[in-house]
Amino acid sequence: MINYVDFMIAFVIAAATSFLLTYPVKKFAVFVGAVDFPNYRKIHTKVTPRLGGLAIFLGMGAGLLYLQPSHPHLAEIAAGAVVIIVTGALDDRFGIQPVVKLTGQLIAASFLVSSGLIIEKLTLPLFGTVELGFASVLITVLWVVGITNAINLIDGLDGLATGVTTIALISISVMAFIDMQMMVAYLCVTLIGSNLGFLYHNFYPAKIYMGDTGSNFLGYMIAVVSMLGLFKNVALFSFVIPIIVLAVPIFDTLFAIARRAYNKENIMMPDNKHIHYQLLQAGYSHRKTVLIIYGFSALFGTLAVLFSNASITVSFIITVIVLILLHLFAEMAGIVMGGKRPVLRMLRLLVTRKKKNR
Repeated sequence: MINYVDFMIAFVIAAATSFLLTYPVKKFAVFVGAVDFPNYRKIHTKVTPRLGGLAIFLGMGAGLLYLQPSHPHLAEIAAGAVVIIVTGALDDRFGIQPVVKLTGQLIAASFLVSSGLIIEKLTLPLFGTVELGFASVLITVLWVVGITNAINLIDGLDGLATGVTTIALISISVMAFIDMQMMVAYLCVTLIGSNLGFLYHNFYPAKIYMGDTGSNFLGYMIAVVSMLGLFKNVALFSFVIPIIVLAVPIFDTLFAIARRAYNKENIMMPDNKHIHYQLLQAGYSHRKTVLIIYGFSALFGTLAVLFSNASITVSFIITVIVLILLHLFAEMAGIVMGGKRPVLRMLRLLVTRKKKNR
């Protein structure tokens, strides 16, 4: 029997703690010099404190202290989270090299692997359940590092990473409650609360950024909850579910890697050609760009929930819808067909005709 009252209380505790602690965290960031300076690649025009991820981390911790969950992997998950937080905080203050950040992420992933929290198998159509064997450790590490960096890469506009991860976590929590996966639900609910408490300070115009402290922590935790929950789903195409939930950051990351490799650039170096920057250049305002990406994230999250218990026929239909959404997303960002937008243009014509006919 699920005690929803406890979940609500933990949510409020996490949200309130994150909201209130953001004030002293902001002052602390300024005091130690962990601030973000404007430059050619960034949108903001004034010096803004970072380290907001500390408030998110502490808010989640407060919520979990109330719930007091018990799980075989909890100690290692917490140890990995601390490593991620420390690595992110060092980067927010000193701007450490990418290889050092990667080392921190690998150490965090090693805690999970050592505890036995790995992606052991995938459920594939026609093949059924496929045991990964010796490849499970490598796939686990790639998943943790990949998702951690994917969330980091979309953290380019006020409130963007906070909102996108919150939407993904809501989708995962819905599936967790359906499947009675309580540990996943505990982590998701407290993370959602903590995120929303911080979002008050982080939404446009942001008064503080989560920094690498927050984006890496959120990426790490989403990788963890997906391993605890989504990869355990026995439905057909279960390996696709976490990819659909995280379609926006995964799609953006894969495109960034392909773009930089094609241009013979260092794939670890940042640029201003991510999805959110492309939408800004397409003429959308800062706030509208964030809301558009929120909308796509919500659509993908909803489709993932439907996908988790769908038949083969429904799964195929959802897959087609996902591909169409990805194409629309790419057109809006101007990253396909030389910047042309034939599908969007057709949709606009249809909407315009309907309005004229009224």
